[in-house]
Amino acid sequence: MGQLSLKNVVKTFGDFEVVKGVSLDVHEGEFVVFVGPSGCGKSTLLRMVAGLEHTTSGDIVIDGKRVNDLAPVKRGIAMVFQSYALYPHMSVYENIAFPLRVEGAPAKEIRKKVEEAAAILHLENRLDQRPGNLSGGQRQRVAIGRAIVRQPEIFLFDEPLSNLDAALRADMRIELTRLHKQLGATMVYVTHDQVEAMTMADRIVVLNGGYIAQVGAPLTLYHKPENTFVAGFIGNPRMNFMPVNVLSVSDDGITVDFQGQSLTIDVDVPADRRAALVGSQVSLGVRPEHISLGAGDATMALTPTVVEHLGQLTIGYATLPGHEENFCFVLTGTQMIEDDRAVNVSFGAGDCHVFDADGQAFERKIDMSAMTPPVSL
Repeated sequence: MGQLSLKNVVKTFGDFEVVKGVSLDVHEGEFVVFVGPSGCGKSTLLRMVAGLEHTTSGDIVIDGKRVNDLAPVKRGIAMVFQSYALYPHMSVYENIAFPLRVEGAPAKEIRKKVEEAAAILHLENRLDQRPGNLSGGQRQRVAIGRAIVRQPEIFLFDEPLSNLDAALRADMRIELTRLHKQLGATMVYVTHDQVEAMTMADRIVVLNGGYIAQVGAPLTLYHKPENTFVAGFIGNPRMNFMPVNVLSVSDDGITVDFQGQSLTIDVDVPADRRAALVGSQVSLGVRPEHISLGAGDATMALTPTVVEHLGQLTIGYATLPGHEENFCFVLTGTQMIEDDRAVNVSFGAGDCHVFDADGQAFERKIDMSAMTPPVSL
């Protein structure tokens, strides 16, 4: 099966509460990614599911059975760590076979399972070698193979790609996605890298300060973030936020004053909030990749202080008057813009987000089926 349910799970270390009442259902066969900044509680939450950390309160349920008091080996899970944790004196074959030998499995069964795992992970020609002769990506595949042979109900991954260089991380993302499709197993994956989350997950769980900030499909979080934290965390470079004043509110959405320009954002606003919003200050969000050269619904003159030419993309960073954070824009292709030379850029009202004074988003009225994937750097 492979169903996981977290019910108001809390974890404290002394007086410090790390995980603060997390509830979540992970369905059979899902690839769910926990993502968030360092210290948000994502690894602690995964370790509680694995049985490596005691749960202060709440319930962890796997396939309908409460497992809080069960040892890790009895939970039907297998975990792959950030460090490969391989035995250097053992061959690849023996490293993969080790958990089966501990369980006392027959030699014939061990060989069959190890060879099957090696075929899935393209390690057939490496079984007689030792970990010291392998690349980082191959070592991580050995660690994954050791998990596969146990045939767990749920795979747990704790930042397994963070020790690899950029090229290997990209390759391993593809391999793990293919592995999930091939095995059809439930996988829960922890990372601080939102690009890994966007490219691999069926659903993303964004954690912030021990709480769940939002749960949803990758493109839902990208196009419809529920708050400024998710809006700023999902997407690379991060979303630009600018304070604007509300001119009016109607069925068409919120009309704001952006640098003397009237801009109507198509969002849902409850009728009982409309009168109170007029004249107030809200936050206008626009992603760097939704900004282009020339005129548009909202146009502004910028003088970039830094320009990065990446070939397929050109990225500019400018400082807006009265703002401490950089204003970033991403243009496709090689654009002939330079440091300290003014350019006119614009964005469309349909690409804008609006957040209230508490950082909560007004829901955008957009057709998700028509949305294209974001540009990843």
